Amino acid sequence: MGVIEKYDIFAVVNSKILVMAKLRFTALEELLNREPKKSEGTRMPSSDYYGEMVFDRPKMKKYLSPEAFVHVMESIEKGTRIDRKMADQIALGMKAWAMENGASHYTHWFHPLTDGTAEKHDAFLTFGEFGTMVESFSGSLLVQQEPDASSFPSGGIRNTFEARGYTAWDVSSPAFIIGSTLCIPTIFVSYTGHALDYKFPLLKALHAVDKAAVDVCQYFDKNVTKVNSNLGWEQEYFLIDEALYHARPDLMLTGRTLMGHSSAKDQQLDDHYFGSIPTRVIAFMEDFEKEAYRLGIPVKTRHNEVAPNQFEVAPIFEETNLANDHNQLIMDVMKRVARQHKFRILFHEKPFKGVNGSGKHNNWSLSTNTGVNLLSPGKNPKGNLQFLTFLVNVLKAVHDNQDVLLGSIMSASNAHRLGANEAPPSIISIFLGSQISAMLDELETRVPDKKMTPDEKTALKLDIGKIPEILLDNTDRNRTSPFAFTGNRFEFRAVGSAANCASAMISLNTAMAGQLKEFKKEVDALIDKGVKKDEAIFQMIKEYIKQSKNIRFDGDGYSQDWVEEAARRGLSNISSVPQAIKTYLSPKSKNLFVDNGVFTDVEIEARTEVEMEKFTKKIQIESRVLGDLALNHIVPTAVQYMNTLIENVQGLKDVFGENSDYQDLAGDRLDLIKKISFHIKNIKNKTHDMVEARKVANKLEDMTEMAEMYEQKVFPYLDDIRYHIDKLELTVDNAIWPLPKYRELLFAR
Repeated sequence: MGVIEKYDIFAVVNSKILVMAKLRFTALEELLNREPKKSEGTRMPSSDYYGEMVFDRPKMKKYLSPEAFVHVMESIEKGTRIDRKMADQIALGMKAWAMENGASHYTHWFHPLTDGTAEKHDAFLTFGEFGTMVESFSGSLLVQQEPDASSFPSGGIRNTFEARGYTAWDVSSPAFIIGSTLCIPTIFVSYTGHALDYKFPLLKALHAVDKAAVDVCQYFDKNVTKVNSNLGWEQEYFLIDEALYHARPDLMLTGRTLMGHSSAKDQQLDDHYFGSIPTRVIAFMEDFEKEAYRLGIPVKTRHNEVAPNQFEVAPIFEETNLANDHNQLIMDVMKRVARQHKFRILFHEKPFKGVNGSGKHNNWSLSTNTGVNLLSPGKNPKGNLQFLTFLVNVLKAVHDNQDVLLGSIMSASNAHRLGANEAPPSIISIFLGSQISAMLDELETRVPDKKMTPDEKTALKLDIGKIPEILLDNTDRNRTSPFAFTGNRFEFRAVGSAANCASAMISLNTAMAGQLKEFKKEVDALIDKGVKKDEAIFQMIKEYIKQSKNIRFDGDGYSQDWVEEAARRGLSNISSVPQAIKTYLSPKSKNLFVDNGVFTDVEIEARTEVEMEKFTKKIQIESRVLGDLALNHIVPTAVQYMNTLIENVQGLKDVFGENSDYQDLAGDRLDLIKKISFHIKNIKNKTHDMVEARKVANKLEDMTEMAEMYEQKVFPYLDDIRYHIDKLELTVDNAIWPLPKYRELLFAR
C-alpha cells in the first residue's frame, strides 16, 4: 500500500516573509523575560511517597482477599491463569484502591508498533437499579477488552474495516494511576491472536530465555528454578525552550532540525558535560522525578550530557518487562512535566547536526531466583565457571545474530546518530577489555579436547578463580562499542533514545535463549558419550571462544581501520535502514524467532512491513517540511536580502558613477549577490527534483521497494538542500533570518 501525498505542509500559510522572523524574536524576547519556575510541593523523603500511585504487592495484600492475593501472586510468579471468580475479586479491590486515590476512569495501557503508548479511557460509571448510577468494574473488564484501535500499524495482519483488536492484562506489570485514570498494562493482539504490540513478543522472549537459562543453570545449582532478564536504561534527551521550539517548524513536525549552521561554540570545551545543572532544568528534573517516584519508577541518576542542553536520566535495574514499561511511562511523564516548565523535550536521536546525538543505552543482565547475577563472577571456581559459561554464550549469541540485533535498533532517526560523536558504529562488535580477552585466549589454548589430568583441572580452576581480580580493573567502557561488557552486565549502547527498549530486548533475549538451548544440547551430547560434565562444559566453552572470536573488538570503532578489519573478519556493516530491517526476513532470523515461540512467520513479515512504512513516512514528512521551509521561508528571505544589496549597489552607482571608487565599494556586494543567487537556484532546483523523486517513489506498491527508493532517491536531497540553506544562514542579515539559530536553540536555558 503506497503512501499518498496530497498537500505540502505549510503551503500558503504565510503571506509575508517576515512572519517567521517576528516569531523568532518574539520567542527570544519571551525567553529573556521568563522567570524560572520553581519546583513546588513537599520535600519529604522520596521513599515516603514512592509507589503511592501503583497497585503493587503491599496494596494488593491490603485490598484483596487472602485467597485472591495468593492467586494473583501465583499468576505473577508462575504464569498460571487467573480464573473468572478471582478476576472479579481482584477487579473490586483494584477499583476500591483506585477510587480512593481519585480515579474515575480506567484504561488498558499498551505499546502499539508506533514506539509510543496507547490508551482509551472508560468511566467506572454505569447504570444501577431504577436508573441510578453506580461505579462498577468487573473481572472481565480487567482481564480483556476490545478497544478496536484499528488504525494502528499492523503490517497487513488486520484490515481496518473488519478485524477486531483485543487487549489482555499483563499481570506481571502492576497497574498505576495517571491523573484520574487507572492504567492497566496489557498486551495488544488481533482477532486471530497475532501480536500487534511490543509487549507480547517481549514477554515470550523473556519466557524463552528464562527456560533456556534455567536448564543451563541446573549444571551448577539445582535450586535455580527461575532466571530473570534485567534492564537498566539510560535515557538521554534534549530540552528546548518552548518559545524557540514553536519558532522551528522542523523541530515541531520531525523532532530534528532539517537546517541550521553549527554554532561557533557548541560542545568543543566539554564544559556542559557533568556541569552544574541550570536552575530551570533542575526544577524540571525534580518535578518529573517526583512523578516518577509516585509511579514506582526507580530513577537514580541525573546529569548534564555532552552536548549543550542535553541531559540524562537513569534508573536502578529492574526486571526487563517492568523496566520497559517504566521507560515508556517516564518518557510520557517527562513530556508533560516539560510543558509545565515551558520546555519541549526532544527524544530524537539526532536533533542537531554536528553535536552528540541521544541514545538509550540498554544495560542487560540475567539473574536467578537464588540471587545470583549470571554475568557477575562467583565466589568460587564453580561460580566462576558458571559466569564464564554465560559470558561466552553471550559472545556466541551476538556473533551469530549480529544482523538481527542491528535490525532491532535501526530506524530513520537512529541512523543519523550511529557512527559519530560517542555513538557506536553500525558494525556490531563486543568490547570485553584486554584482560578478559587475554583470559579467553588463554583458555582457548589451555583447555584440551581430551580428558583432563588432575593437574590440568587444578590449573584451570586457579585461572578461573582469578576472574574477580581481572574484572576489578576492567569495568571501563568503550564509547565506540555498540555492545560492551562493563563488569557485571552488557551495555547495548546502539539503542536509540526514541526507541521502545522492547525491540532490542526481544532480539537480544531471543538470541540468548536460542544459544543457551544449543549449548545445553551440545554439552548433553558430550555427557552422553561419557565425558564428565565439567569437561564437557570446558570443551564447549573453548569451541565457542574460537567461533565467536571475530565479534570481540576493544579498539576504536570509528576508525577506517576497523571498517576494513571488520570486513576481513566477515562481520556485517549495514548502514542502510531498509537493508537492516530486512535482516528479520532471513531464514536464520525467522528460525530463531519461530523456534523460540516469540514470533510467527506472519508476525515477522508484518513487523518488517510496519518498520519499512515507518521509515518511509518519516523521510517523506522530513522532505515535505524541508521543501516548504526552503521555498516559503528561506528563499523569499534570501531574495529580500539580495534585493537590499542590489538597491545598495544601485545607490553606490548613483553616487559615484562607474569609476574606480564605485568598483572598490560595490565589488564585494556584487560577489555576494552572485553567491546568494547561486544558493537560491540550487535550493529551488533540488527541491523540485526532490518532489519529483517523491512522486515516483509514492507510486510503488511494495513497501520495501518504496522504502529503498526513499532512502536512495529522496533522502540524499535533504543534505543537499540543507548545505545551501546553511550557507545562506551565514550570509543573510541576521535581523531577517526567519528561524532561531543553533546558538539560540542550544544555549537558551
